[in-house]
Amino acid sequence: MKIALIGYGKMGKEIEKAALSRQHEIVCIIDLHNPEAFESEAFRSADVAIEFTSPASAYGNCLKAFAAGVKVVSGSTGWMDEHAGEMQRRCTQEGKTLFWASNFSLGVAIFSALNKYLARIMNQFPNYDVSMTETHHIHKLDAPSGTAITLAEGIIENLDRKEKWVKEHAEAANELPIHSIREGEVPGIHSIRYDSEADSITITHDAKNRKGFALGAVLAAEYTHLHQGFLGMGDLFKF
Repeated sequence: MKIALIGYGKMGKEIEKAALSRQHEIVCIIDLHNPEAFESEAFRSADVAIEFTSPASAYGNCLKAFAAGVKVVSGSTGWMDEHAGEMQRRCTQEGKTLFWASNFSLGVAIFSALNKYLARIMNQFPNYDVSMTETHHIHKLDAPSGTAITLAEGIIENLDRKEKWVKEHAEAANELPIHSIREGEVPGIHSIRYDSEADSITITHDAKNRKGFALGAVLAAEYTHLHQGFLGMGDLFKF
């Protein structure tokens, strides 16, 4: 498979390693220094572009890839809330393909399924209140993380007493607070805690490095190469 990389920071370099280890070819690398490469024959030859940049750049990058006829896998967070409707319309009505996820780690996919299952159980026990803490490196621009928001949405779907998530501190019983910490070079830690007067239950996903995210992005690209539409982790992993 021919892959183009949009964004060549730490994640981009890890994705390159993962792609090469699975015998794929990197045909084009685009970063801040060569945006003109979107117009290149090399970019247009890609089967899939993998995009990991910033909230400010991701939307435009996807549109440029669509214009070149290239499918996109995007792991950039902080932009989809505003543009999800448009992206879905472009995929369903215009034949474009975008695989977007707030987190590509297989471990996080498993953790997300566990999170929803636990929320369904805890729906029967209103004496437990739930909160979330997420920790990332100091370079991460969005807070809460996209993964934390996705996890919060999974809880809200399955826990009747929570109707929305809020940053830091809840002011009403129906709010799920997400506490964000930015320190060092932490790849990502997400903890969900159910607390009562008697005890507490906590589940945590702790990423050791970026390798799991990179491999997941390449697996998503392999899936995207063979499928069309507005895709996500629920399509890639059926659990």
